[in-house]
Amino acid sequence: MALRSRGAALGVLLAVAAMVALCLCFKALALALFGAGAFLIERDWRMRHADFRGGIAERWRLSLAFYRSTHQNPTNRTLHVVGIPLIVGGALGLFASRPFGGVLGIVWLMALVAFGCGWLLNLVGHSAYEKRAPAFSEDALSFLAGPVWDLQQLLGRSKRHAP
Repeated sequence: MALRSRGAALGVLLAVAAMVALCLCFKALALALFGAGAFLIERDWRMRHADFRGGIAERWRLSLAFYRSTHQNPTNRTLHVVGIPLIVGGALGLFASRPFGGVLGIVWLMALVAFGCGWLLNLVGHSAYEKRAPAFSEDALSFLAGPVWDLQQLLGRSKRHAP
């Protein structure tokens, strides 16, 4: 597998900048930065997989498989099962609120804490346990595949423990 391009590295940087912009309440800028970052990461993925000819269903299948392959450590997986819902809920709360203004200010603060804690858990999982970069640095669809995969894990666990 070829190394990531400078474009992909810039894409990761833009995605991180988008998260910072969201935390600072620059919602439109956050969306623009995230879109540009995801585009660059996906373009890099397409260059590294030049032989890929499948449609969106096959691309999605490959993304889920890649996500699964980059989340093998049980502790990292547990941290993600907790962290990803915090990130998703926090991001939704950051988009839906603003830092000043009574109840919405409290929602914003809670969302900011959830978002930050979720990312902290995921980054600790990757650095201390998985020993590799987060999947989104190589596959932009991992931003979506992660929450879907974690939901599948939770549903699978609940089915295994059902009477």
